[in-house]
Amino acid sequence: MGDLLLVRHGETEWSRSGRHTGRTDVPLTEHGREEARRLAPLVRSHRIGAAFVSPLQRARETAALIGVRDARVDADLCEWDYGGYEGVTTVEIQRERPDWFLFTDGVAPGPPDRPGESPEEVGARADRMLGKVDAALANTEGVVLLIAHGHFLRVLTARRLGLPPQHGALFQLATGALGRLGTEHGRPVVAGWNVRVPE
Repeated sequence: MGDLLLVRHGETEWSRSGRHTGRTDVPLTEHGREEARRLAPLVRSHRIGAAFVSPLQRARETAALIGVRDARVDADLCEWDYGGYEGVTTVEIQRERPDWFLFTDGVAPGPPDRPGESPEEVGARADRMLGKVDAALANTEGVVLLIAHGHFLRVLTARRLGLPPQHGALFQLATGALGRLGTEHGRPVVAGWNVRVPE
């Protein structure tokens, strides 16, 4: 099994302010663009066999800025659908639900176009994506690169390691950062995490 590289998109206005940014299609800030550009040499140091990107503009722009032009757009890489918590910060949610925690409690229902997802639903989507990753790894000698979103990539990491989706809480991933999932003795491991080029 080859390595899997995970890139979280660069900073947006909403990520900077802590607002839950699921399906709202916000652009990168200038700082986010610079974060993405700084990732380019890290990504180029790997032989990319296949690349996939979320359809949301913050991920697609990150892909372009790191020099990945042929990534396949895949809706399974979209961020967690936060439903009724879209655009709301954790602090605001906890004013009404003091013990609320995304990875165990999920989200409040939203409108029909973004009803919200449970941790298990995000985990099922991550499993689908990992099936596509494994198919790509079987047909390439390089690594597979995913360019997507923080919470989704955390859940995907947990599922790659054989953990339940809720354990994505253990893998904080900064904007404009890279993670690498590999193997040791045939078992999946975290081989690198929150890797960035210093400013």
